[in-house]
Amino acid sequence: MTARPVVRVASGQGFWGDWLEAPRRQVEGGPVDYLMLDYLAEVTMSILQKQKERDPAMGYARDFVGAIESVLDSIVERGVRVVANAGGVNPTACADAILALANARGVRGRLRLGVVTGDDLLPHLDALLAGGHSLANMDTGAPLADVRDRVLSANAYIGSTPIVEALGREADIVITGRSTDTALTMAPLRHEFGWSASDWDRLAAGIVAGHIIECGAQCSGGNCLIDWQNVPDLANVGYPIVEGHADGSFEIVKHPGTGGWITVPSVKEQLVYEMGDPHAYITPDVIADFTTIRLEQTGDDRVRVFGVRGRPPTDSLKVSIAYRAGFKAVGTLVYAWPDAIAKAQLADRVLRERLDNLGLRFETILTEFLGVSATHGPLAGDGRDAPEVQLRVGVRSEDRRMVERFTREIAPLVLNGPPSVTGFAGGRPKVEEIVAYWPALIDKRVVKTSVEILS
Repeated sequence: MTARPVVRVASGQGFWGDWLEAPRRQVEGGPVDYLMLDYLAEVTMSILQKQKERDPAMGYARDFVGAIESVLDSIVERGVRVVANAGGVNPTACADAILALANARGVRGRLRLGVVTGDDLLPHLDALLAGGHSLANMDTGAPLADVRDRVLSANAYIGSTPIVEALGREADIVITGRSTDTALTMAPLRHEFGWSASDWDRLAAGIVAGHIIECGAQCSGGNCLIDWQNVPDLANVGYPIVEGHADGSFEIVKHPGTGGWITVPSVKEQLVYEMGDPHAYITPDVIADFTTIRLEQTGDDRVRVFGVRGRPPTDSLKVSIAYRAGFKAVGTLVYAWPDAIAKAQLADRVLRERLDNLGLRFETILTEFLGVSATHGPLAGDGRDAPEVQLRVGVRSEDRRMVERFTREIAPLVLNGPPSVTGFAGGRPKVEEIVAYWPALIDKRVVKTSVEILS
């Protein structure tokens, strides 16, 4: 248990592809104890699995290596510790890349890595199904056996316990696969303050802290709906920091002199993001009751969070499964004023008639008119005065050849369709494999995590 009254956990990435400057700015901008880097979304796991199929040394978030390079001196000299789910579907390869970086910088002997594995269920999928774990789709009830031959990845959402173990074994950097986003923040607080695995209220507070900062600057001025025109200095936005206390209360802050803002409304916006049932925010560690959360503005860019209540978790873990679901292609054409929408609508009718004449029958064909109705549908009006409209047509099918034929039918509209095409955006559409999402539950007892310490 720490003797520090406050533990500072800084968010440095909210997804794979977030601002590359954020990790360094968080570590150099003021005192922090931990840097939390969240890289994974459901679709990210399938992308990483496809990369690993092509190259066994891949399958992790490669941006992470650059992030660590930018803060390596602070990790080694100042003792800033890092927790990240950058391991994706290949945490060991991710750790190898970090050790290679440390070796090149001459600090390998001064760096301890904790590698958490066990979330990847793909190698055990057939045994699990044979053992009676149906991994039924949470939305449809269908058994996974229906798509087993097309499964690309299967990862259980693990909680904070193995991360806490790695920190307890003095890891400077902890790399996980598919942990929950919230566990990356909760684990340092749980480790530092010695919260037990049944301290439901404090664990729930840690989960809420993690939820608030898991998306990076989304709670500090980025993607802000309320008064968005007046968010200060957004180009210099400060990422959020949790200042945690042993009693479970905490403050959300950012470094002085950075842009954006930390306000009760900005924190509330993030709290309702992907919340689900406010009475039961379910994680592997605890169920947090979001209706008990209390917020208080205690200073400029400082919001106190307190009163969080929790209760025991369920006996299941969520599993994120991705499977191959056919092929798609999306093509676009831009039509200019006058009568832009009418031209785009005619082009759509012509394209559909030609596809029908060719006997091409797709599972789905979807048309959107960007600039008129793609976002708001009929609420946007008829669009007759739109100065320009982008026609976007997408198709999907199990038959790749059929989708390829579609890609050759949209380009001719430039010359043999309605007038005033101003851009054939992106050229001929590409055929892409569709990766679909299959959410499931599994008994916690069959998921075995492990922690390895490397140096």
